Amino acid sequence: MDLWSLEPVALPAELEALRTNVRAFLAGELAAGRIASRCDQWLGGWDPGFSRRLGERGWIGMAFPERYGGSAAGALARFVLTEELLAAGAPVAAHWIADRQTGPGLLRFGTEEQKQAFLPRIARGECFFAAAMSEPDTGSDLASVRARGTRADGGWRLSGTKVWTSGAHRAHAMIVLARTEPRTADRHAGLTQFIVELPDPAVRIRPILLLTGEHHFNEVVLDDVFVPDARVLGEPGSGWHQVTGELAMERSGPERILSTFPLLAAAMDDLAERGDQAGAARVGTLVARLWALRQASLAVAGRLDAGAAPAVEAAAIKDLGTRFESVVTDTVRLLSRVVPDPGSDRRLPRLLAESILHGPGFTLRGGTNEILRGVVAKELGVR
Repeated sequence: MDLWSLEPVALPAELEALRTNVRAFLAGELAAGRIASRCDQWLGGWDPGFSRRLGERGWIGMAFPERYGGSAAGALARFVLTEELLAAGAPVAAHWIADRQTGPGLLRFGTEEQKQAFLPRIARGECFFAAAMSEPDTGSDLASVRARGTRADGGWRLSGTKVWTSGAHRAHAMIVLARTEPRTADRHAGLTQFIVELPDPAVRIRPILLLTGEHHFNEVVLDDVFVPDARVLGEPGSGWHQVTGELAMERSGPERILSTFPLLAAAMDDLAERGDQAGAARVGTLVARLWALRQASLAVAGRLDAGAAPAVEAAAIKDLGTRFESVVTDTVRLLSRVVPDPGSDRRLPRLLAESILHGPGFTLRGGTNEILRGVVAKELGVR
């Protein structure tokens, strides 16, 4: 792999009209008080009403074909929309996973019945998904999955425990990765993805609270859950291949570099008001770094749009991106003259507090930095 051969992607000029429309819509939402700008809203900003308003405008499922309720605008149009939503700190968590990875996964591997059952509802902002991959004591090493799927009459029975399952307590369904064949030397073989509709009496969902006391992550216990054959996603045993493609979407998006952008913007305003030239220069280096990461993220979006699965490139960008987001928080903390306060009416103290308190989760979701570097090292042949 030559990561730095990522081809630059120029956004088509017609997408500038979309960007203008999205900015106008968001300005109206903020002015009306229907939403508030916050950091890390793609994880913490669960607002079904806002998701439905996006769905009404055709801004969910932009990469879905029209026959499944999408707008067929494509991945690059979705990239523009996503940038604007994240930059504004809009509450997009409810539909995020369904739009980002479940929908494309259903399109690629799902049956026609599954597509008809879920994609139009996702595009309308009426059906939300969770992704149940990580497990206790295994970190981000998905190949060590211990949740098991056992053949049953007319379907499968799932048992095991998942952790860090964002939004499972509110989602309408989740995609569960489970081992369905005896483990062999090939740790990637024998894994299968299942669609588990919620709520289900055999699924227990327990909160894993953030430092703020907010509830986004969960521990999910699967206690002999029955899943009919009609809810197997793709071919049994092909789960690793499917998940690898899914992770490319999950790891490379602009959410990995823009979770703390509202804080960066607030800091720039504060420095300008105070005439702090030295501070502005420090922030300027962050903006330059953000621009480079944005180009890399966009290049991966271009590859995804072309039908490729750039999993290794996505892993590298997530590692760089989540470290950048933490640097933003640390730099603003050093430069600002405010005390972090999550209850403050002032923008900068509140956004700084949100970024600090959400920071520990940046590397957890989508794979820790150590796992991601292992993925890159293996590709480079140094591991």
